[in-house]
Amino acid sequence: MIELHRLNNIKILINSDLIECVEETPDTVITLITGNKYVVQEKFDDILDKIIKFRKKVGAIYLGHYKTTIKENNNKESEK
Repeated sequence: MIELHRLNNIKILINSDLIECVEETPDTVITLITGNKYVVQEKFDDILDKIIKFRKKVGAIYLGHYKTTIKENNNKESEK
């Protein structure tokens, strides 16, 4: 989820996996695959940066979990 702001400054969270397109017309309009549209204050590049940052964070969490699982499994094998 990425945090954005509607034009009236209210914060919203959007599932970046559901974004179909982002348009600057000149307001930034986000269209989701559900058909819902959101007009937000952030510009295209800012939204892209937030999506990349979120996906890196999710990937790092997954990678950390994966490494921990491998390490635990290796420790169990060495105890046998």
